[in-house]
Amino acid sequence: MSTDAGRTPDGTGAEAGRHGVHTDPAALDELTEAARGETVRVGPDGAVAGYRAARTLRLGVELRRQLRRRRTQLVLALVALLPFVLVLAFELGDASPNRRSGGFIDLATASAPNFVVLAMFVSGSFLLPMIVALYFGDTVASESSWSSLKYLLAIPVPRHRLLRQKAVASALLSALTVAVLPVVALGVGVVWYGAGEAISPTGDSIAFEQSLVAIALGTGYVLLQLSWVAALGLLLSVSTDAPLGAVGGTVLVSILSQILDQITALGDLRDFLPTHFSFAWMDLIATDVEWTDMASGVLSAVVYATVFGLLAARRFATKDITS
Repeated sequence: MSTDAGRTPDGTGAEAGRHGVHTDPAALDELTEAARGETVRVGPDGAVAGYRAARTLRLGVELRRQLRRRRTQLVLALVALLPFVLVLAFELGDASPNRRSGGFIDLATASAPNFVVLAMFVSGSFLLPMIVALYFGDTVASESSWSSLKYLLAIPVPRHRLLRQKAVASALLSALTVAVLPVVALGVGVVWYGAGEAISPTGDSIAFEQSLVAIALGTGYVLLQLSWVAALGLLLSVSTDAPLGAVGGTVLVSILSQILDQITALGDLRDFLPTHFSFAWMDLIATDVEWTDMASGVLSAVVYATVFGLLAARRFATKDITS
């Protein structure tokens, strides 16, 4: 039995080519490797000889594809530019680099570590959740909007592998983008404000070297805490064909949670909000670190992420793919 070169057994490879849909080159190469002559060998079970599901939609291919997107490049540029915007704002204002008291904003120009804390603080409420929502909410929904999802599955890429590879690629991009902020802010802060001690609003101060460890731990905490945003974005991404709807819905839930967290009348119920412990990492800027809130924040984020992630996997496994 043979089929035309470059086609899957059901002919979708040729159809994808006619419609200009870009599928995974590595996976297509597997299906056409035997067709370098004139035919593709098909086994008795109907599968193309040499096909291995584990080699479809390779992570490197997906990462390169996402990094080439203008969206990703603009987001990385925006995050890298933010520290310079903050420096410009302080230079135009009345901030004094010698201040040793006040809140984190007042202390931002006291040293490079304090400047990093400010950059993470001002971006933690909206910018960072929006970036994670963008990467995860757009990942599957964009394939549906481009009408390429059905061709990826027809290669065939197993559904669970497609979802996993896209989630891993989005997680790596999110980690890269979030890490760019403190790294660039630290470099900018050292140049403008010096490598001094990190000072907390309570008056505690820690050495520059110790503050680097605190910044690294704080960045890791932010990534873990944003895992619930990632999982919710993935759930909405597999539930709609509109990327903007998935991203916007995720950001809206994050904002709503932050609004509810400001309502003190809710009392202890606020502890169950996914954003309640978003800024617990700021406790790291102290001589005696209090880990309770950070532990609660990690636990809360992991629970929400697990629930949303399982719902996303179930939804995608049973979804009728029409685009």
